[in-house]
Amino acid sequence: MSIDYVRDGRIVTITINRPETRNALDMEHFRDLAHAWATFRDDPDAWVAVITGVGRDFCTGADLKKFIPELTGELPQPDGWDATDAIHAVLHRFPVYKPIVAAINGTCVAGGFEMLTCTDIRIAVPEARFAVMEPKRGLFAGGGSTVRLPRQIPYALAMELLLTADMVDAERALAMGLVNKVVPADILMDTVYDYAERIAANAPLAVFATKQSAVEGLALDMQSAYDNETRHSDRIFATEDAKEGPRAFAEKRPPRWQAR
Repeated sequence: MSIDYVRDGRIVTITINRPETRNALDMEHFRDLAHAWATFRDDPDAWVAVITGVGRDFCTGADLKKFIPELTGELPQPDGWDATDAIHAVLHRFPVYKPIVAAINGTCVAGGFEMLTCTDIRIAVPEARFAVMEPKRGLFAGGGSTVRLPRQIPYALAMELLLTADMVDAERALAMGLVNKVVPADILMDTVYDYAERIAANAPLAVFATKQSAVEGLALDMQSAYDNETRHSDRIFATEDAKEGPRAFAEKRPPRWQAR
């Protein structure tokens, strides 16, 4: 039972490895997942992350059989637990402006769904299922779903997911615009790494700034978003990589990005 973190070159793979709980998370594993995201965010040599799960589930949110007793004091809290770990683990109020690609290998509900809405590219297997399950349990999806989802897919479709709490299959999720592509399980990771490698081939500072500008712009009026975009643009055009890219193009060779 673990949160596995592997960096291979510029690409990090974070794997939720708790198949015995359907990849639901208790305090210990919320903590470890939050730490994994922080490690990725802070590592200058890590440019793209892939997030996935082991077995037939992507992530089913909190392990209610253990997480709630830990919250109420019936079970001891693990060493190093912080009250923000659960929300940071699903990337709520924890901005990571590096690209994140989701390999949705199965059921994605509750906290897993909330984390999904913080990823940038989403590839699912046909067996994947998606839901904002909290209202069926008398709970509230407080990890960002009510804020992000209506900004990512059409309002009426977002409200269908949020209010009914019904499960939708991969093809319906594709039609809604919730995921980018549905592929057979045997090519899921190859497809995801193809995306990750294509992203990692680009200039990292330009990619990070592009994501940051897009995410920040969602919370701004149009003029403020344009001004914010200009600030990012000015910063990137002043980098060494902005000189290297055109030079490499003119010399007909691959660019050598320095991330500065």
